Parts: sequence; C-alpha cells; structure tokens
Amino acid sequence: MTCPETTCRSCRSPRIESVLSLGVMPLANSLLTKEDLVRPEPAFPLDLAFCHTCSLIQITETVPPETLFREYLYFSSFSDEILGHAGAIARRLIDSLRLGPNALVVEAASNDGYLLRHYLGAGVPVLGIEPALNVARVAEEKYGIKTLTDFFNESLAVKLRKEGIRADVFHANNVLAHVADLNGFVEGIRLLLKDEGVAVIEVPYVIEMIDRCEFDTIYHEHLCYFSVTTLQHLFRRHQLKIQDVERLPIHGGSIRLFVRHRDSIDPTPAVSLLLEQEASRGVNQFGYYSGFADRVGHVKGSLCRLLTDLKGRGGRIAAYGAAAKGSTLLNYCGIGPELLDFVVDRSPHKQGRYMPGVHLPIYSPQRLVEAMPDYTLLLTWNFADEILAQQAEYRQRGGRFIIPVPEPKVV
Repeated sequence: MTCPETTCRSCRSPRIESVLSLGVMPLANSLLTKEDLVRPEPAFPLDLAFCHTCSLIQITETVPPETLFREYLYFSSFSDEILGHAGAIARRLIDSLRLGPNALVVEAASNDGYLLRHYLGAGVPVLGIEPALNVARVAEEKYGIKTLTDFFNESLAVKLRKEGIRADVFHANNVLAHVADLNGFVEGIRLLLKDEGVAVIEVPYVIEMIDRCEFDTIYHEHLCYFSVTTLQHLFRRHQLKIQDVERLPIHGGSIRLFVRHRDSIDPTPAVSLLLEQEASRGVNQFGYYSGFADRVGHVKGSLCRLLTDLKGRGGRIAAYGAAAKGSTLLNYCGIGPELLDFVVDRSPHKQGRYMPGVHLPIYSPQRLVEAMPDYTLLLTWNFADEILAQQAEYRQRGGRFIIPVPEPKVV
C-alpha cells in the first residue's frame, strides 16, 4: 500500500499543485531476477507537485521505506567519482575542524562506508546508520565501520543521545530527498549534533533539475527536490541554520550545506547570494515550474525518434547504467527490447538481473566490447566523463554514446 500526500511534506500546507505526471511506474531500484519476470510487478503513480507555501517540489506518493531500502542494490563504492568526492570532503573537514580520536563522525544512509572509511583511516571514530541490511554488512565486514541497521529519525537520535552519542560532524549525502518525515529527520540532526557540531548535507539542486530537464532523477525514492529557499524554511523550523552553501557538479548538479545550531556563527555571504538568485528566478513561484512538463515531453519525443531512426537504419543499440534514473527514463519513454539489446553496469550486484518494467538484461560493461553495439544510451549521464574514459576501447573501435538530457545527442 502507498500513501498519496495531500499536504506538503515539509510545512504540511494543503496548497500543493501538480507540476508533472510521469504515469504509473515500477520501483526504479527494484532490479528483477529471472524468476521475477513472470510475476506481477508493483507499480505506483509518479507525480510531481509544488507547495505554494514553502515552495518545496515533491512527489505525491509515499512507498513504505521498508519496501524501498531494506535490501538495496546501489553500492556507492562502484563509482570512482563518488569515492573521490567523499575523500575530498573528509580530508577537508579533518583539517579544518582538527578532528582526531576524541571526535565522532556520524553518517545517515552511510551505504557501504564509501565516506566514513576516509575518516576511519585517519584515526577519527565513526558511526554509520544504514537501513539496507546487505549494504551495511559490507561496511562492517569489509571496512570495519560500525553500522546501525536502522533508519535515521528523531526517535533514533533520542536513543543515541541518551547513550551519550553526539556528533562533531553529521553527514547526510543524498538521503534527505529520500525521507518521508522531513521534520523528524531534521529534528534528529538537531538532537544528535554537538553544540559546536556541523551537519554536512548534500542534495540534488532543483534548479539544475528544472533548467537541464533532468526528469529522470524523479523516482519513488526521491520524495523531494530542494532549493536553498525550501531548506531554510525547514531548518529554521528546528532551530538550525544554514551557515554555508556550495554548488557542486556531482549528480547532475547538487548543493552542499553546512548546517549548525542557530546560536552559532553567522552565515557566509554565499547563503544570501543563492537565496537572492533563487528569488530573482522565481524558484518560490509556481510559474518557474509550469513549463517543465512540456519540456519533458519534448525530450521524450526527441529521444524516441533518434533511437527509432538509428534502429531503422540497422544500428544496434545497448544502454549503460542500471541506475534508478535509467529506469525512469526507459519506462517513461517506453524504451524496451524493441530498441535496446541489453544494459551494462559496473556493479556485480546488478549484473544478471533485469531492468524494472522493460525487463532488459543487465551485463558487465565488458559486454560492450564483446558485442560492439553501434550505439550505447548513457543512462547514467551524470557520470559521463568517468564512463566515457572507462569505455575508451569501445569508443576506439567505433562505438558511440547517446546522452539523453537535456537534449539527446550522439557523442
């Protein structure tokens, strides 16, 4: 059972208005086994809405987190870019905050320890919180990272605080968008953070999603899409404030926020600058989002015409990246076995499975060189530079990639 939302996930206002409907879609990260192919596949509405009170962009359907996250096939460590990104912020905070053996770094949705291992290697104690049992097991057994297999929320923060656990640094990378109870999660941060502690939070930036027509980042795990404006409303409600903010290129465009208790140091000019830029662009107004659905439809039409034309001229086409965004794109655009031969992915946890909805088989990237399709649709376009470099042999032998957004193109 799912729970359609009729009020805003952040401020609880009933003043929400539809922006885009992607139809009824399968769960994007529920990769199928061969046995699953003959069973009914769960699917749920995927509709995007705008809150007229706090300007939060959000989907209106809530799939229970136990369904989405207890068994998870996404392992952060299979991306070199993510590992490098994580190492850089860890080293920066260790140096700037002078973290040592008496400090504690906590991460919510810590995955396989891709970030916390950098702190642990520098002698800084860590605690991971990861609800996916299979992923948490890897963090503990492979990297020695103490990991609680639970969802982070206010009640868990109360429990940890009673045990004397407080964080000097609290990381939340690409998890806030996954949280149904935003207020409980943020209140949990307030409770767990030491008086002088800092929460470092990364989320995809809604401006990038709208401007670059990144509609494939919309799926049932991503409940919310944030601006600094909406986040300021949320944190203020819990006596927290944004001390600094940075724009990042990762994941197609993200923001990193440094959040502290309200009575700590003053915000940097970067915070007011981004708030002013968002106001001038009308991010807090429905009009900014009103044309998004038409632009998404245009990308769908352009991509389908391109693939159909290439296929009609005898081209063989595969796809790279069995990621959630790939599932959204394939299912929304109706791209399946009639156009694509297979999908490849670097993660062995995904190989041997099938894409949700369209049921395309998933192989190792080596399959590209073995089968030499003429074209490969890059579903994980957010890691284009990394993947194109990895697939140098395929490209040297004549294979070409198709990047689908913001406008389909062959490279």
